Amino acid sequence: MAGQHDAQVARADLVDLLTRARRALVRDLGAVLEEEGFTVDQWRVLRALASQERTMGDLAAAVEIPHPTLTRVVDALADSALLYRSQSEQDRRRVVVGVSALGHTRLSRLEALATAHEQALASRVGAENIAHLTDLLRTLP
Repeated sequence: MAGQHDAQVARADLVDLLTRARRALVRDLGAVLEEEGFTVDQWRVLRALASQERTMGDLAAAVEIPHPTLTRVVDALADSALLYRSQSEQDRRRVVVGVSALGHTRLSRLEALATAHEQALASRVGAENIAHLTDLLRTLP
C-alpha cells in the first residue's frame, strides 16, 4: 500500500512541478514578449504557421489553444497584418491561415528574444539539464 501511495504522490508532485514551471516560464517569457507588444500565445501561433499554412482546426490542435481564444489571437495578428486568411483550395468551407512577410520579420525578432530567454535559463540550470529535460518532455503524450 505504501508504495502505491508514494507513486500517486510522485505523480501529483510531477503535475504540480510541471504546472508551476510552465507558469513561471510563460510569465517570464511573456514579460519579454510584452515589450514587443506580443503575448506568448501570439508568438506560439506565429511559430506554428512559420513554415506552412494551416486550417484553424489544425492550428488549434498544433498550439493546443481553445478555438475561441485562438480566433481572438488570429484576429489580432491578422488586424496587424502579421497573418493572412484565405479559403482552402481543397475545401472552400475551411479557412487557411498563414504568416505574411511582415509576420516573418516580426517572428524573427520574437525568436531572438525567446532564444535569449532560453539561454538565460540554461545558464542558471545548465544547458545539459535543459537538453535532458527537453528530451524527457518530448516523450510525454
